[in-house]
Amino acid sequence: MAGVNTMEKKLAEYKCDTNEAISLKLVRFPEDVDDESTTFHPEYSHQLYGDDEVAFGYKGLQIQLFYTAGNLSTLFKVKYSSKVTEVFDCVEPDDVEGKIREIVPAGFTCNTDDFISLLEKEANFMPFGTLLHTYTVHSEEAGELTYQIHKADITCPGFQEYHERLQTFLMWFIETASFIDADDDRWDFFLVFEKYNKDGETLYATVGYMTVYNYYVYPDKTRPRVSQMLILPPFQGEGHGAQLLEAVHRFYCSLPKVQDITAEDPSENYVKLRDYVLVKLCQGLPSFAADKLHLGFSEDMVKEAQEKLKINKKHARRVYEILRLRATDMSDEDKAREYRLEVKKRLFGPYRKNQRELAKMRKCLRPEELVSHMGQMDTQTQHEELEKSYQVVVEDYRRIIERIASQA
Repeated sequence: MAGVNTMEKKLAEYKCDTNEAISLKLVRFPEDVDDESTTFHPEYSHQLYGDDEVAFGYKGLQIQLFYTAGNLSTLFKVKYSSKVTEVFDCVEPDDVEGKIREIVPAGFTCNTDDFISLLEKEANFMPFGTLLHTYTVHSEEAGELTYQIHKADITCPGFQEYHERLQTFLMWFIETASFIDADDDRWDFFLVFEKYNKDGETLYATVGYMTVYNYYVYPDKTRPRVSQMLILPPFQGEGHGAQLLEAVHRFYCSLPKVQDITAEDPSENYVKLRDYVLVKLCQGLPSFAADKLHLGFSEDMVKEAQEKLKINKKHARRVYEILRLRATDMSDEDKAREYRLEVKKRLFGPYRKNQRELAKMRKCLRPEELVSHMGQMDTQTQHEELEKSYQVVVEDYRRIIERIASQA
């Protein structure tokens, strides 16, 4: 038994956390390659290395995936200090390299010098598609930085190959990511680039992107649905997500055939970002004026949000609740109670559905089965959960209001 434990301990030394082992870079200058401050790591690697996010068979494992900042030409290298087969010839290490090759398109290099030589070609890289929007962000280190948002599609020369490289980042930063069939011409792509100078030349660095699929709506409309959205880690927290989402909304608002804009299985962070952007867009509409908000959510709000901004009723309702909170004196007990009941009325929807289901169950379930379901729908528990949901929603709304106020 002691021998087995010793063997397990020795084998455990050959396990590596793949999120730590994988090093990612967006390289602008040759010195970036060896600069640890430009390295970032995945949030997720389970899609390639399993739920434990562990690779077995190596000590000191390093998986390098470095990209040139604009064109995303790729360096892929695997390093390690020792391999399990050097000590245990009967134990097979994981194929860490093969897993990466499954997602990284052909054309990468494994030689650092060759990769550095590719940086010279970055001056030839230009953003794909049509320029939609230009904006600036102030940086304490670099001053005013300029960014551009472009709309592209698969017909743009060189874009398909570029997109294959770009989408590899999804696997590391979106928990349930999957690659799309980019050959379908109903896909739209929106790309964010930073303009920067290098040796007197203007170059472009990839910042992030969004994919949108255009669904058909009978009889003659389309419903753009956001599928994927990612701002690359070195650029996160600088407001690029909001700029991108607002530019995309404004683009589709200009198209008469668009019914409304939705998102596929949106994350919590995306919902918060969308709330912020839609409040910014709606706050100037007459139906959302401060003197209208206390009258309740109206058909005028639904109609104006849909016609002018392609916002559906569900999203318009959230915008109304946020703007009403901003216009409500929550220190006034009557006004605060009125607002709380208004929001809870919407939140109560799922609980009301449970009550309808319970009524159906009474007709078809045996008593002991019914008791187990009734336990799940206890009225007191419902009230407690409803209050919790309300507090979370209001806290999120306050953050959006504060963010908008800070940029006024």
